[in-house]
Amino acid sequence: MTDDDRLEDTDKASILTADSAQLKVYYDAACPLCRRERQRYESWQKAAEGVAWLDVNTHHEHLLARGIVPREALLSLHVEDANGDFHDGIDAYVLLMRRVPRLQPIAWLIGLPVIKPILTWIYQRMVRSRLAKDGRL
Repeated sequence: MTDDDRLEDTDKASILTADSAQLKVYYDAACPLCRRERQRYESWQKAAEGVAWLDVNTHHEHLLARGIVPREALLSLHVEDANGDFHDGIDAYVLLMRRVPRLQPIAWLIGLPVIKPILTWIYQRMVRSRLAKDGRL
């Protein structure tokens, strides 16, 4: 079984448990780097408890029902918290990283007012470049 197959199976399981998850992460499963980052996160956060990973490419209706344009979710990581509030970009990463003890210092650092705008600019450029290269922008 390949990593992609395992992720597809996990995506199916995530859909079933998404309603009970504390966080719903909308990510680009067509992106190899995004899939690797998800796997790394899951390995660090004991079985990814309380996190449902949903592919933005297959959950358009779900996103639209919550007021998120799927293209915007493709351009920036989106996380829905237990209250139904959405966090995107660096704020979404901070929310995820705070759940993993070894990542908490990084979450604090990237959330600093001096660092966050710079990382946001870099992140947006990288995502747009990747999507353009793949012909999806």
